[in-house]
Amino acid sequence: MGTEVGSGLLDVLAMGRCGVDIYPLQTGVGLEGVETFGKFLGGSPTNVAVAAARLGHSAGVLTGVGDDPFGRYVRRAMRGFGVDDGHVVVVPGLHTPVTFCEIFPPDDFPLWFYRSPSAPDLQLRAEDLDLEQICGVRLLWLTVTGLSAEPSLAAHRTALAARGRRGHVVLDLDYRATFWADPGLAHDRVREALGSVTVAVGNREECRVAVGETDPDRAADALLEAGVELAVVKQGPAGVLAKTADERVVLPSIPMTVVNGLGAGDGFGGSLCHGLLEGWPLRRTIEFASAAGAIVASRLECSSAMPTVAEVEALLSQRRHGVANDST
Repeated sequence: MGTEVGSGLLDVLAMGRCGVDIYPLQTGVGLEGVETFGKFLGGSPTNVAVAAARLGHSAGVLTGVGDDPFGRYVRRAMRGFGVDDGHVVVVPGLHTPVTFCEIFPPDDFPLWFYRSPSAPDLQLRAEDLDLEQICGVRLLWLTVTGLSAEPSLAAHRTALAARGRRGHVVLDLDYRATFWADPGLAHDRVREALGSVTVAVGNREECRVAVGETDPDRAADALLEAGVELAVVKQGPAGVLAKTADERVVLPSIPMTVVNGLGAGDGFGGSLCHGLLEGWPLRRTIEFASAAGAIVASRLECSSAMPTVAEVEALLSQRRHGVANDST
């Protein structure tokens, strides 16, 4: 399905955040009351790479870590998931980011980012880029966080210019307000980037920041008008809308008992990569991605929660045959 990790050009290269997720092992309790935590590999694009690797593709992450124990953990964890860490830059003087969350199922999962004074992934420079890999990888995945600060902004612009919209270039509209001085700046930089990518994926609030629309159809149309070929608008419990110039797919969400919804979007993203790389029809791709996201939401962690092909297909088979299932 994919090429062997370390053998040359990858199937998927994700660029952007990495770090350590510190998740409470008690749910329904604020951090002040939590007694025990679990440590997991984290960062949205890193999770997408893990998800793609779990589905059989060669995947790597272009990111930065600190010269510290957590940085060594991140790289070791990547390798443990079969993800190429050869594009991870070690940035002296900065700590590897740590993210805490609170878990209040089914729909409240506050995040607390520790990325000050800057995160190593935002210190990626244009000279850190392997342009041969960026141009040759089958699918390049980026998030808008990388557009929020220099020198990462210049590095992302360099990567997009070198890539030239060849193959699949996906922009995750993963907007995090705490990373931006104001939403207007995010809007301007995302609009600029949309002309250089082929796929945009985000929720309704992220679409509002990107193109000023929250209605799913209007948001998708605005993304297509901005230059993408495929617009995917996630609507949480209301499902997902995917749109191209000549096709529209709307699918409901898959009911599951939600344990932690934070990694669902990354599971969806890795499976979106899978469908695109396999050349599947749009409906099958979105159906598979939605099922993967639902499985991840039913589990505590994010990176290690990413499902296999067999797990996703089993859930889809259950759904097709009308078998009720609220846990995985």
